[in-house]
Amino acid sequence: MHGARFLVSGRVQGVYYRASTREQARRLGLDGSAVNLPDGRVEVIATGAPEAIDALEQWLRVGPPTAKVETVERYPYQERGPEGFSVG
Repeated sequence: MHGARFLVSGRVQGVYYRASTREQARRLGLDGSAVNLPDGRVEVIATGAPEAIDALEQWLRVGPPTAKVETVERYPYQERGPEGFSVG
């Protein structure tokens, strides 16, 4: 199992970013979660095939049309993530 933790900053809260991330992750067959953080960032956990995680990272850098992504930080994620993809 491969995994990654992403911290996404910019205008990414209140713009359908988490729900759009869930849709994209499901299309790619990934499990994980997308959660708003108190500092205005969104944390995304993704587990699954390495190529799918890379594809999600590329999507996270753009996001939905209403978002304005400034930075995406990627970190290894070794824990067992949730099954399916949740938004919190």
